[in-house]
Amino acid sequence: MKEEAKELLDYIYSSPSPYHLVENTSIELEKHGYKYLCPKESWKLEKGQKYYVTKDIQTLIAFEIGENPNKFNIIGAHTDSPTFKIKPKHILEETNYIKINTEVYGSPIFSTWLDRPLSVAGYVVDRELKRHLVKIDKPILTIPNLCIHFNREINKGYGYNVQIDMLPILTFVNEEMEKENYLIDLIAKELNLSITDIMDFELFLYEFDKGCLLGPNEEFISSTRLDNAWMCFASLKAITATGKQATPCVDGINMLVLFSHEEIGSQTASGANSTYLKDLLQRINLCLGHSEEEFYQKMHNSFAISSDLAHAVHPNKPEAHDKNNRPILTSGPVIKYSATQKYTTTAYSASVFMKVCEAAGVPYQSFTNRSDIQAGSTIAAFISRELGIQVVDMGAPILAMHSIRELGATIDNEHTIKAFTTFFDGNY
Repeated sequence: MKEEAKELLDYIYSSPSPYHLVENTSIELEKHGYKYLCPKESWKLEKGQKYYVTKDIQTLIAFEIGENPNKFNIIGAHTDSPTFKIKPKHILEETNYIKINTEVYGSPIFSTWLDRPLSVAGYVVDRELKRHLVKIDKPILTIPNLCIHFNREINKGYGYNVQIDMLPILTFVNEEMEKENYLIDLIAKELNLSITDIMDFELFLYEFDKGCLLGPNEEFISSTRLDNAWMCFASLKAITATGKQATPCVDGINMLVLFSHEEIGSQTASGANSTYLKDLLQRINLCLGHSEEEFYQKMHNSFAISSDLAHAVHPNKPEAHDKNNRPILTSGPVIKYSATQKYTTTAYSASVFMKVCEAAGVPYQSFTNRSDIQAGSTIAAFISRELGIQVVDMGAPILAMHSIRELGATIDNEHTIKAFTTFFDGNY
């Protein structure tokens, strides 16, 4: 159990951006016999074979075609996490410091990003329009707090101004330095490129320190980006499982769907609120030589698990939860409900997932918000709307969601992987 949790920490640490997560997932898939499909080429798909495809290097879909491909068995997650994105013109000079101009991506808890070693990851585009992944593998940034002597009320609550309080410092001003391109020059050297080779970039801040197992018996997982790299990892482990519950699948097409841009609403070409998944399912159906009528039959038989992390009851703030629906760490996957369908779980889709957990020997829990707190949203609503299939909203429970350092239970990693593997195995 602990070894698998350490694998999760390695996976997260090597994946500081959605682009790196997709690359590392692709490498792992290829180790297990998955073949890359180029979207620009004609596809020849065969039963019993495994394939994967990527979109804009930040969204990935992998699938294995069963001997009876009569439905799609889908587990979905998202590749992005709350952070700060570096602006195009990003060098700011203040007194003796060089600062980096950023904007908020998603909804991070600002205070948790202060006084920590930070670095930069993402990709750059060269003059040949080739994308190069970059990860500065050392701490180069930090966002310092204002001392309490100048802000006596900070412990009574403070409203952070993201254009003032949340800008990281990079270095000291040096009269000989070329300030405007200082960061890009660092990245160019990292990639063995000339600074003039770089046309543009998508760069984000990430916490440099690696996650760890925490507690007297290493019972906790403490890490950045658990939301939602953890569910990407668990679903990847399940679809590449070996042993008693291994694929190849018999009934259906097992599918891993990792979308980007969930944290900012999914409304992009590589987000869940696009036609990308439906288009791909239709293409798979067509490449198998199946008719449009057979596609609609597949849709009727299909089922999806939308896996995004869930809110465990907080030991210092139990009143933040609904009185009767309080998930706890160590007690397994959480089924998420919402009367407004912010979470798309129905009694039927929940019952399917309950059967999956029971077959896997895994406990499960329920969550719904207090009636005076609005629920969040996931990729489930978009999958449900585009495909018209049953979807269950679920996730492993954590504390401190959207903090730079989130907290889960080591055993819940095992619980989730077992449930996902059983779903793909189909014996429930």
